[in-house]
Amino acid sequence: MYVGTAGWSIPRDVANAFPGDGQHLERYARRFACVEIDSSFYRPHQVETYARWAAMTPPHFRFAVKLPRAITHDAGLRGTRESLSTFLAQAAGLGDRLGVLLVQLPPSLAWDARVARTFFALLRQSWDGPVACEPRHASWFEPAVDRALARLRVSRVAADPARSEAAARPGGWLGPAGDGVGALLYHRWHGSPRLYWSNYEQRWLEQQAARLAEWPPGAVPWVAFDNTAAGSATANAIVLQSLAAAAAARLTAT
Repeated sequence: MYVGTAGWSIPRDVANAFPGDGQHLERYARRFACVEIDSSFYRPHQVETYARWAAMTPPHFRFAVKLPRAITHDAGLRGTRESLSTFLAQAAGLGDRLGVLLVQLPPSLAWDARVARTFFALLRQSWDGPVACEPRHASWFEPAVDRALARLRVSRVAADPARSEAAARPGGWLGPAGDGVGALLYHRWHGSPRLYWSNYEQRWLEQQAARLAEWPPGAVPWVAFDNTAAGSATANAIVLQSLAAAAAARLTAT
């Protein structure tokens, strides 16, 4: 299981959980196995920057990189060949540390089968690894859309707060047999009830840890805490990391 946060800042109140010397990313990567790069949504990073970040992390560490808003929001996934090529060339600086490409869509972007097929086929020409899509328009949460995303080998993000019951569960690509084996089960928890600010309570995290542990072997759960505005994300990730390990141990014992 991959548990981490959006960005690698270390709030002062949990700094003792990240001992040792080094920059924040180096200390963060000794505790967590993954991180989201959200800054790529707002501005480009040079390939050398990505390479420097990769060099600060151990071999097992993985980055999820968010596609630029110029592609997802401004262009609405249309006519993105040049901008997508530029972004992928930059993110390639992460080398084998690049774990997931994250495609977050604006709430106004409705499902359009032709546009989705064209865009994700274009993306697949240069990237064969995991892709997580976080749609926010209600039209994306239909069984037919999940089937279409599965054919495109695109995993649908499970989000909190969820816009519908379906939005709270992973969807889309669930592996070759459709049974979860080999699936990317990507969760983005933004804070609830106050988006980006609210802390998650212990009981809620316990329930999520138990659910994550129930996925079949071979499935790959990712959890990215995005409730970073007040620094809650890092503390929540530490707690979930411990709870998930305990839940997995209980299942193994039974």
